[in-house]
Amino acid sequence: MWVTQTVEAWEPSTQPLGVEPQPRRPSFFTAERVRLAILLLATAVLYLRNVTVNGMANQYYAAAAQAGSQDWKALLFGAVDVNGFITVDKPPLSLWVMGLSGQVFGFSSASMLVPQALMGVAAVALTYGAVRRISGPWAGLLAGATLAATPVAALLFRFNDPDAAMVLLMTAGAYGTVRALQSGRGRWLAFAGVALGLAFLAKMLEGVMALPVFAAVYLVAAPVRLRVRIGHLAGAAVAFVLSAGWYVVLTMAWPAASRPYLGGSTDDTFMNLVLGYNGMARVVGRGHGAEMRSQGPLRLLSGEFGYEIGWLVPAAVLATVAAVLARGRAPRTDLVRAGALLFGGWFLLVGTVLSVMHGTVHPYYSLSIAPPVAAVVAIGLQQAWSRREDLRWRVVAAAIPLSAGLCGWWLLGGGALSAPWLRWAVLLLAVVSSVAVVWPAAPRRVALAAAVLAALAGPAAYTVATVGVGHEGIGPSVGPSRHAVVEARPSDNPRLDALLEATDTPWSAAIERSTSAAGLELSTGTAVMAIGGFAGTDPVPTLPQFQDYVARHQVTYYLTPKTSAPARGAHADILSWVRTHFRATEVGPVTAYDLLEPLPSPDETP
Repeated sequence: MWVTQTVEAWEPSTQPLGVEPQPRRPSFFTAERVRLAILLLATAVLYLRNVTVNGMANQYYAAAAQAGSQDWKALLFGAVDVNGFITVDKPPLSLWVMGLSGQVFGFSSASMLVPQALMGVAAVALTYGAVRRISGPWAGLLAGATLAATPVAALLFRFNDPDAAMVLLMTAGAYGTVRALQSGRGRWLAFAGVALGLAFLAKMLEGVMALPVFAAVYLVAAPVRLRVRIGHLAGAAVAFVLSAGWYVVLTMAWPAASRPYLGGSTDDTFMNLVLGYNGMARVVGRGHGAEMRSQGPLRLLSGEFGYEIGWLVPAAVLATVAAVLARGRAPRTDLVRAGALLFGGWFLLVGTVLSVMHGTVHPYYSLSIAPPVAAVVAIGLQQAWSRREDLRWRVVAAAIPLSAGLCGWWLLGGGALSAPWLRWAVLLLAVVSSVAVVWPAAPRRVALAAAVLAALAGPAAYTVATVGVGHEGIGPSVGPSRHAVVEARPSDNPRLDALLEATDTPWSAAIERSTSAAGLELSTGTAVMAIGGFAGTDPVPTLPQFQDYVARHQVTYYLTPKTSAPARGAHADILSWVRTHFRATEVGPVTAYDLLEPLPSPDETP
């Protein structure tokens, strides 16, 4: 019903460009606000309902959130353990939110994941707000609903990866840029700079990939003189540097010996992490797995990428082109064209990077283009529909949802969601409704409403299936399946848990890899030293450093899988030293070396 009403209200805006709309002091409960409230309430119910089914989600970040809920320094730096041996391999902004929630409410799955879900609701609200100012309230509702129904959004706004905070802040940056484009006021562009600076502190360069697009669109289309535009951009750049740079300076100024090692870096510096492990290495490095085999223009439409984001990608490309062409003769300051370039450019730039990445890439990275895809589809469709008296534009208005419907039919044929009837219903509805949109004698409004329904049916079904089951691990995936890259850690081992819980040293144990340490921390409530960080390759601790920890009785056990194979890897020297000098006890599939009980030296008599 609301979709039918939407198409009736989609007409070109008559608001003067560069002028803020004057408030008319309506009553609070206007129809527009009620519709927005319904959208946000529905999103909240979708994302919050049974959110704890995901348990600890990604245990790597859960352990850091738990540490942050117990210690302020661990919270500040994003340490994996409460005593601050090493940090996660990302900036800590998302952990600040989860850790503070744990400090207030007590650490639990709910205190960790509820803030993530609320970030999703806020992202939907910001997407609505930005598109509403460009194309009207009904287009805003469609954009918000599309984002809420995108499978990767439903997955990660109920998960504890940093992508949720990053994308919320990127969307806030886009909203601020739209406000600046509408009003020509520098404070809104500065707000966008602050938001993107904070997005950098959520996930480094991925959080600021859209920055060049935002700056270019404002430089071209803002309703003020060129000199003023340049000044506003300079001010926004300062705001960006201040909001992101203070933490970089903090890591440089804080004595390295009294803070955690910066996980993922090779030299314990933040910028090494930015430019290396989380920078160009992700783009030009060597990746692996099925997602690397899909590298290229069709990556976003195939495999797990397709199920997470691909549903409306062809529609977004078509909508971007349609919106720009529709406003071809409009003034330089035309807000609709600027909005289409803003969101379309964000989608195309970041989508291209995701498509060509050679390094480690996870399909859930596609959350970074979910807001612009939703926004530009709504903008482009509104522009085509507002020109529906022209046959050519009726064809465009039909083609945008038809492309999404056809993509949905294709993706429903190969995914984990087994619903053949839905697949063919989507195809039939998409084709019939699109023909009806073009047909002169057909009820076009009803036809367009049906076409939009067909476009969103596939992703919405996958979203419902996604929130219906638990998702845990390093590489969560959408849909009803539970498969994921599970953290490499000792299997559930009550004997080992009891052994660690009985220790009284700062670290109950040391074990290679942060992912293994995280699982033990969550099950025992003790701090576990993560040798080598996330991948076990970080150059910390060195053998002399570890020997010093042992000599000062800072750690009780060294844990390793039960095996007689020679020590290998970046920290093989530590394991070899431990095997040589300390007594071993088998605890299920784990060998625990008691670092408080060294073996007798060879020259000692029994």
